[in-house]
Amino acid sequence: MKKYSMETAVGIFIVIGLICVGYMTVKLGKVPIFGDQTYTLYARFTSVAGLRIGSAVEVFGIQVGTVESLSIDYERQVGIVGMKINKNSVIYDDASATIKTAGLIGDKYVKLDPGGSGVPLKPKSFVVQTSVPADIEDLIGKYAFGDVKKDSGKEKEGPAK
Repeated sequence: MKKYSMETAVGIFIVIGLICVGYMTVKLGKVPIFGDQTYTLYARFTSVAGLRIGSAVEVFGIQVGTVESLSIDYERQVGIVGMKINKNSVIYDDASATIKTAGLIGDKYVKLDPGGSGVPLKPKSFVVQTSVPADIEDLIGKYAFGDVKKDSGKEKEGPAK
């Protein structure tokens, strides 16, 4: 009789352990159980340097999604960023997207201005208005090597005669 009670206790312990492992897998892996709570939007940028899959997508400084994919549109010569946006976040057809840097040398993220025209973007639509800020590394390099031209406001004079 004691043999069966020990086996039962071990079995219950193993079942509870498996339930805990499954729960942690879902929570830490951010795996949706009851359907996907996001939709996908795309944006075209002339440069997606520093942006990575998993980077944040923010609206008004609040994370509303993540970067899902990065690809190249060879026909238009641009990078395409796929973004997973939370279903409760509405992005309109006059929205704009910008790649920003968190801090001076921080990670890159996509900043969305959601617009407000009243016509929400459908899943798998493109955010048309995009911009990429000046690359700080290029600016520092140009300044360090003297490629930045200083404009003193004076008109340049020709050679002395």
